[in-house]
Amino acid sequence: MKLSVFLSLLIAGILVSGCASKSRKPVAPASGDTQTIVTPDASLAARVVSYNEVGRFVVLNFPVGQLPKADRTFFLYRNGLKVGEVKIDTWQLDNLTVAYIVTGDAQVGDEVRNE
Repeated sequence: MKLSVFLSLLIAGILVSGCASKSRKPVAPASGDTQTIVTPDASLAARVVSYNEVGRFVVLNFPVGQLPKADRTFFLYRNGLKVGEVKIDTWQLDNLTVAYIVTGDAQVGDEVRNE
């Protein structure tokens, strides 16, 4: 019993002294007059929720309140790689819109961006 109490106190002492001995120095700012500029990402992005191979069109799901205007061109990405190009149509309902495939192909789940 005395051995377990002794070991507990020894371990507690080591933990406390290890944490207390490290003092941190304040980080000095980088030299020069450089300032970091942060800008929000205002680009539009959507997901393909439906794809019609015969009609060569897709139904896109945009975030609420961010539907693009008709006749804009967007690019299709699959796993980070550009696989096609679509053109937004006038058919829109809530956060869904139709886009015609100009080049390439599409699959459900592909990402659509205006970059």
